[in-house]
This record gives sequence, C-alpha cells and structure tokens, in this order.
Amino acid sequence: MNIKVGTRGSKLALAQTDWVINKLKSFYSKIDFEKIIIKTKGDKILDSPLSKIGGKGLFVKEIEESLLRGEIDFAVHSMKDIPSTIPDGLEIACIPERESPFDVWISNYKDIYELPQFSKVGTSSLRRFSQLKKIRKDLEILPLRGNVDTRLKKWENGHFDGIVLAEAGLKRLGIKIKYRRFSIEEMVPAVGQGALGIEIRKEDEKIKKILSKIHSKETEISIKAERAFLKTLEGGCQVPLGAYAWIKDFKIFIVGFISDIEGERFYKAKEEGSIEDPEKIGERLAKKLLKAGGEEILKEIYKRG
Repeated sequence: MNIKVGTRGSKLALAQTDWVINKLKSFYSKIDFEKIIIKTKGDKILDSPLSKIGGKGLFVKEIEESLLRGEIDFAVHSMKDIPSTIPDGLEIACIPERESPFDVWISNYKDIYELPQFSKVGTSSLRRFSQLKKIRKDLEILPLRGNVDTRLKKWENGHFDGIVLAEAGLKRLGIKIKYRRFSIEEMVPAVGQGALGIEIRKEDEKIKKILSKIHSKETEISIKAERAFLKTLEGGCQVPLGAYAWIKDFKIFIVGFISDIEGERFYKAKEEGSIEDPEKIGERLAKKLLKAGGEEILKEIYKRG
C-alpha cells in the first residue's frame, strides 16, 4: 500500500513530515509513505511580512487544493498555519502529541532586558512584535522572514541584536543553540504553536483509522480551546493575538491576549473549565477580551485594511 503525504518543502516542514511518517511506520511497517512537496504562496513570497500578504492560509491553500483533487492522501501542517475555517470536504483528523509551545530568545545578550537601548530585534509576527513592545518600548523591532536557518544566519551575521523563534522548530530540527525560553507571562504563544495538524478528505475512513494511532486526545482538547478563541476573534496575521491552553487535574486552562500593534492597549485574561467543552472555554475567553477593548482594536485594524 502506498500513501502520498503532502508537505511544504522547507527543512522544518520536511522534518515534521518525517516525524509523522516514522511514527506511523512503527505501527504500519508494510505501508510505503511517499512525500509530495507542494510549494505554497507563503513559500514564494519571502520579502514581506505575512500580515501584508494575506495571512497564514498562504501556507496551506495549495496543499488543501491538492488534497481535494485526490493527488495526496493526507497533509502535514503546522497547526498554527491552519486558518480557523477548514474547506468543505476536508478535516483535521489527527493532532499528534504537542512539542513545546513556547517562544525563545536568541542573542549574545542573555536576556532581552539586558539589551542596550534601541537595539534591533527580529521577528516574523505581529503577535511577537506587540509583546516585545510591551516588554521594551525602546527596541527597534524589524521583520524577519525565511526558514529557521535563514533567520539564525541573519542574527549570526549581525543584522539583529536578538531574534525570537519558536522552540518547537529548533527541537524538531535538532538545532543546538543557547537560548532563553520566554514564560507564558512574558509571551503568549500563537494558537496551535508546537502542534501538528494532519488534514484528510472527510470521507476517507481508511486514512483516518491509520492516523488514529498517533492522535493525542489531550493535545486535541487544548487545540480545540485555542482555535475556538481564534475563531471567535476572527483573527489572522493582521491582529496581534495569542492563546495557549493546557490540561491539569482534569480541567482545562487557557490564557490569551489581544493587543494593538504597539502593545499600548494590551488585554490579557485567563479562563478555566471542564475538559468536556474546550470550545466553550476558548469562546468565553475571547468574548471577555472583546468586551475589555479587543472589539475596538479589531474594528480599527480592519478599517485600515
């Protein structure tokens, strides 16, 4: 049996896909998994911030179209790249156990608080930008796009005094580098950060059954809460926001924020509730933030277009 697996061609996307395939092979040694590399719009435009070119759906659209045409059997995505609405006929059938959700600080300065005034810091997201501005108003935050290697090289070559990356990417690529992990109090992660989402055609029960071997119920519950938060805020890459949910003692906890670009008006809150209804907890948190001032921020951002 041959199964075609769709993936982006970046080093990280391939490492993630290999991880999924190797996990599946431990259960299904007789199945041949063939990687099909699909170039997405987000991979082609590397000189603009995501917020300027249309948001994160740019990394999944072409792959989803390939899935709908039957050219691949399933697709491996970074969960944080998947928009809150899935196209008709497709579903996220499997969410494996989550890698680290945290962001990390990489610099010759041990800590962001030690940086000299007006230092240059590189990041690829408005979510990080606004939270960095909240930590240090004086810093010059500059766009940093490209794969993990490219970003690290730009820092090593002195373009930045420090950069912020996802810890999960460094771990999956096996990159050994000194860094400091940001706490949740300092920097709320992106929705789905550190998790993978495996997308299939809705009717494909056979593939769904195969993937069920590597599905993590705990991660799924957390991701459901985070994505309900995102959907309620209708947030893409144009809005600085983030959320992270975790389970402890059979309860789900979620922390989230929404902010203006400069981190001036910054609304952050926490919710908790039953693991039976994670979506309700995520929605409740989003509505709390909208009421606190998030609605005004969204209106302003969308008015600017």
